[in-house]
Amino acid sequence: MGEWKASEWAQRCPPGRTVKDEVRDNLIARLREGGPLFPGVHGYDDTVIPQVVNALLSRHNFILLGLRGQAKTRLIRMLTTLLDEWTPYIAGSEIKDHPLAPVSTFGRQQVASLGDATPIAWLSRDDRYIEKLATPDVTIADMIGDIDPIKAARQGHDIGSDLNIHYGLLPRANRGLFAINELPDLAGKIQVGLFNIMQEGDVQIKGFPVRLPLDILLIFTANPEDYTARGKIITPLKDRIGSEIRTHYPGTLDQGIAITAQEAWTARSHAAQVIVPKYIREVVEAVAFIARDDKRIDKRSGVSQRLPISVMENVVSNAERRAIQNAETEAVPRVADIYGALPSITGKIELEYEGELKGSEAIGRDLIRMAVGRVYSSYFEGVNLGMTIKYFERGGALKVDAATGSAGLLEQLLQVDGLMEKVRALGLSANEPDAVRAAAGEFILEGLYAHRRISRNEELGFAAPEDRRRNQEPDPDDAPPTARPPKRRQFN
Repeated sequence: MGEWKASEWAQRCPPGRTVKDEVRDNLIARLREGGPLFPGVHGYDDTVIPQVVNALLSRHNFILLGLRGQAKTRLIRMLTTLLDEWTPYIAGSEIKDHPLAPVSTFGRQQVASLGDATPIAWLSRDDRYIEKLATPDVTIADMIGDIDPIKAARQGHDIGSDLNIHYGLLPRANRGLFAINELPDLAGKIQVGLFNIMQEGDVQIKGFPVRLPLDILLIFTANPEDYTARGKIITPLKDRIGSEIRTHYPGTLDQGIAITAQEAWTARSHAAQVIVPKYIREVVEAVAFIARDDKRIDKRSGVSQRLPISVMENVVSNAERRAIQNAETEAVPRVADIYGALPSITGKIELEYEGELKGSEAIGRDLIRMAVGRVYSSYFEGVNLGMTIKYFERGGALKVDAATGSAGLLEQLLQVDGLMEKVRALGLSANEPDAVRAAAGEFILEGLYAHRRISRNEELGFAAPEDRRRNQEPDPDDAPPTARPPKRRQFN
């Protein structure tokens, strides 16, 4: 310790500097430097991150309230970047005592007996982060610690001394960050132990009062519904949490696409080159956006951002499998691959009663169809596809198999009047690979199906709607303005 006190490191770590002061100092330095505070966290720049910064500058313990899949855990784990790279402590101390301000009896005894010869050890910033998932079976021994009577008997210490404590997670997080996920799931007596540590610095273990003036930044996460429900969290603990910050899902499609592109495993190796068209990324992300507004899906459970990530990985795997089976060099996902990724949708949505009646797979197909229709409209608003629609009305049909190779599918698509020339609306040229052009052509047909301009069934594949096949009537939307029949008024 004498060598440490004589070095510049001692000036960086004075005894009165708490972990909240340390985080605040490093945060101020980072703000002055500029640049992103939490790289890789998208969509929170104007909402969540400023509130987190305010909480840290205020030296608050805080809680993140949000539904599943809103990057709460990712965000709090990145707080370690605001800690010093290395921190000294008294070697052998279970609660990482500061060399100049030990709080445990062990640390004080070491300094009193050894003085400047007290050995020093070092903690990295990652070692100063502890995380615990709250469950109803968590005990005081897990969180705070327990008295070890055997240790007391062997060493002759008073039974109430902290030398006899087998420390739990919270004391071991001293001089660091301690995160508790799903806070309301903790039993009431554990919550009492938490707020005693936060405010008074003491706790009772088996009836023995133990003084533990710990230096900790506490961060919690919870579901908003559980947090606000009566009986889930005790009022004194809620009162001691300095800031309550609400997280949210991506606000725009582009933010969601950026998150999915960052997290989804699409850079495959030892197989065909993966090319994911922009409109496919938009459809996958739109599935999640539409699901969050669907009345048949439980809003309290939410639709996690993990849904589009899992769907994208499954979609790429479908395309990769097809490319391998057909000995192709490019794996380009199609809309059919999104339908093939239904297992990654059905397991991530909780249905209301109305949705349960219809079934998760049917709901998943509806979500995909609506997502395709929404993205299709953004590209083909005002584009005339009358020739393609009339091709099917005249009896044309096109059965598309998801396993069909790109060359075979493209050959079929070229037979549909006026179809492939419209791929220019997607930003494609005639020099694109067959797999890219085939995926674009299929997307257009899926868009027409989503808008009920053509039909699709297992027997015929893409075809004209049944009523038009039966009556052979032209589509009123394709007729000249003067020939359009007057709109019928409908009365309830």
